[in-house]
Amino acid sequence: MVGFRPADVPPTAAVKFVGAGTAACIADLVTFPLDTAKVRLQIQGESSSGAEKASRVQPLKYRGVFGTITTMVRTEGPRSLYNGLVAGLQRQMSFASVRIGLYDSVKQFYTKGSDHVGIGSRLLAGCTTGAMAVAVAQPTDVVKVRFQAQVGACATNKRYHGTMDAYRTIAKEEGFRGLWRGTGPNITRNAIVNCTELVTYDLIKDALLRSTPMTDDLPCHFTSAFGAGFCTTVIASPVDVVKTRYMNSAHGQYSSALNCAVAMLTKEGPMAFYKGFMPSFLRLGSWNVVMFVTYEQLKRAMMAARHNRATPL
Repeated sequence: MVGFRPADVPPTAAVKFVGAGTAACIADLVTFPLDTAKVRLQIQGESSSGAEKASRVQPLKYRGVFGTITTMVRTEGPRSLYNGLVAGLQRQMSFASVRIGLYDSVKQFYTKGSDHVGIGSRLLAGCTTGAMAVAVAQPTDVVKVRFQAQVGACATNKRYHGTMDAYRTIAKEEGFRGLWRGTGPNITRNAIVNCTELVTYDLIKDALLRSTPMTDDLPCHFTSAFGAGFCTTVIASPVDVVKTRYMNSAHGQYSSALNCAVAMLTKEGPMAFYKGFMPSFLRLGSWNVVMFVTYEQLKRAMMAARHNRATPL
């Protein structure tokens, strides 16, 4: 057995809630440069000004995930890879706590406590917690994306000068609705991501425990998380690209998320929806591995600590 042993008593909802948020923050710290590279690749080729629209051929600034990271470090400095980290951590602490931490509780609610959990109940639980999480954390997601897309090391070129400044500026210039820009595509994306990620993790883990010599420990968690990351990237990438473009767009550039998707399709072709696929996969795959492995261990550690406190010497 690797790591903490499974607790004799199932983890409580509070333990799952706190553990999911903490594990997601740790995963973000590890994988944030990949997420920033993904955002830069996703918005590349987007036209926002008349001069840009007049030019039919735009030279590609970023090529591939590691090329993007190298270019950013060379032109903007290493810190640019962590643009928006504060908003990202705020997002994960509120977002992952809801969508991952409450998943089991919502799943049990839909099955009315039954031991048999069908695929339908898992999908419904994933959709529910994904939508709930967006309702809570959307402004933090908007600010994170804006920071990651922000180019230029010079302070005068920066769109925002700090996390709180970004919240204030967006609310002032675009109204309260500006902080909720892209809520529709984000709910769609996170319903898809949550269903694919959590349900696939659930199913792969169950299959490994049932059909292989693996036990409920780190190798099983690693394999399940990696598989979930790949499946999620393939299914969610088109919605993720539209969400990123729409959130980062200037006020009035697109009339809706659907208008953004149509503009991408007509101007850049179908492959535009898979821009940044490799960093998306590297990020989601590694994020899932770090998050789920950490989450499983945190749940066990917190339950062990709770048990030790409750047990008299």
